[in-house]
Amino acid sequence: MPKIEANGISLYYELHGPEDGEVIVLNNGIMMSTASWGFQVRDLAKHMRVLVYDCRGMWQSDHPEGDYTMELHADDLAALLKALGIAKAHIAGISYGSEVSLTFALNYPEMTQSLIMMDGVSELTPLLRAQAHPWLIAAERKDAELLFATSIFLNFSEDWIVRNQAVIELMPKTYGHINFESFVKLMKSFEAFNMTERLSEIKCPTLIVVGEDDLIKGRSHSERMLKGIPHAEYIIIPGGAHAICIDSPAPLNTMLIGFVLKHSQAENIN
Repeated sequence: MPKIEANGISLYYELHGPEDGEVIVLNNGIMMSTASWGFQVRDLAKHMRVLVYDCRGMWQSDHPEGDYTMELHADDLAALLKALGIAKAHIAGISYGSEVSLTFALNYPEMTQSLIMMDGVSELTPLLRAQAHPWLIAAERKDAELLFATSIFLNFSEDWIVRNQAVIELMPKTYGHINFESFVKLMKSFEAFNMTERLSEIKCPTLIVVGEDDLIKGRSHSERMLKGIPHAEYIIIPGGAHAICIDSPAPLNTMLIGFVLKHSQAENIN
């Protein structure tokens, strides 16, 4: 399994697609692994170089002691890119990964070709804090069933749930493999997140994507970011829930490919 030392820890990563292609980084949501990007890797790798990885505290990467912060995740990603010889990339993420992506774009603008935020936020509202807090309680109790029960209806659309009962039956067992100590630190990192006042600093091409039916990080959050980043492009995926990379991969992939190719380094040079 490919791992590399970056910022003092070992990070698991995968690279897919043409070696000379535009590089897009896909940052995981808080319950995701690199495998969760399967639909995106399949389609995007035909057109560009795709980097997926587990950030600190997730799955196959290190789970070091100490607190986690979005700034620390951004530093890890910068070190990973430098270790891989990648000077600049399109930085994308979903949910927790979108907040990592936003922080990276703010702290490392010289390494950010474009920013793509999928079902993300720039701050926690009281409602969002209340919606997500049961996940922290479940992790503190190391209760995979509770984590599943408090997240499934927020992450996926009713249609997806109806069509994927076999997958859903396996989810509690999968969640049981989560490192709950690290998950608690990831949750606390998220609960401390607030970048709304810095949104105007984003100068790179930006795409904000939200699922029409996202119940946890819906349009009010995206529209707050759109207001703060006036040049951003904004797309609502009809019928999409929160986990749009799994729930609505076809329209999402089309948008990602089009946006990256439009804002490619080669296109900018020409």
